[in-house]
Amino acid sequence: MIKKLEMTVLVDNLAKEPLKSEWGLSILVTADGKKILLDTGSSSMFAENAETMGIDMGNVDLGVLSHAHYDHADGLDDFFRLNSKAPFLIREGADENCFGIKEGELRYIGIKRGIIGENSDRIRCVSGIFEIGDGIWLVPHIKKDYSRIALRNDLYTVKDGERLPDDFSHEQSLVIETDRGLVVFNSCSHTGMTSVIDDIRQMLGRSDIYAYVGGLHLYKMTDEELDLLSSEIEDTSVEHIFTGHCTGEHAYAFLKERLKDRIFQFSSGYRYSFCD
Repeated sequence: MIKKLEMTVLVDNLAKEPLKSEWGLSILVTADGKKILLDTGSSSMFAENAETMGIDMGNVDLGVLSHAHYDHADGLDDFFRLNSKAPFLIREGADENCFGIKEGELRYIGIKRGIIGENSDRIRCVSGIFEIGDGIWLVPHIKKDYSRIALRNDLYTVKDGERLPDDFSHEQSLVIETDRGLVVFNSCSHTGMTSVIDDIRQMLGRSDIYAYVGGLHLYKMTDEELDLLSSEIEDTSVEHIFTGHCTGEHAYAFLKERLKDRIFQFSSGYRYSFCD
């Protein structure tokens, strides 16, 4: 169990000067002094913001990639340049094969091509429930058919020349145990926040989730769907939701109206202590 847990959002879609923003996400998680970098945004901006805040990337102990999309992985080169020691943990399903539909065309949206092979001495693939340390896990999705979700969000992989709905086998949650319950970090929640919670309940045998952190990928949802999601969240044990990035302005406003003080919007530079 982690006694002291803090997070600092290094880059997000929103920021206040002197920090910068981009379509991307990077969060520094500190668990009993262990510094874990979750994602690197879509450029070097996470590192520039960290420098502005007086945070030394060279002191990071471990990196975790939430999933293999460019807006979470394209700062990896900069991280490896600034940090010579920390391994970076990616899901074994992560590969350079993620695509999306933009302006009617299939476009590559995956991790920068070549980066996995070029940094094979630093990048480590993990499988199953991976224990980072006492009270810290990486948890994948339960294997099932996510094709409806993938098609709704125009997310694909290409294998042997065939376009397939993304199965999100490259996605994982960073889960940390505190005396208040579990804190879950899932940067985009592509399969749905409540689905992620159910994955953790089934795989870890735990439903005591105290806080949930990450984008919720709701910008394509209708009000009817948001209303249903709000009801589902109200039925969980989650006391605090910290969100941003891909949630969407309208979706956040809708959830804020329903969930009140259970949900907060973060931005570059946002800091929070879950327990101390």
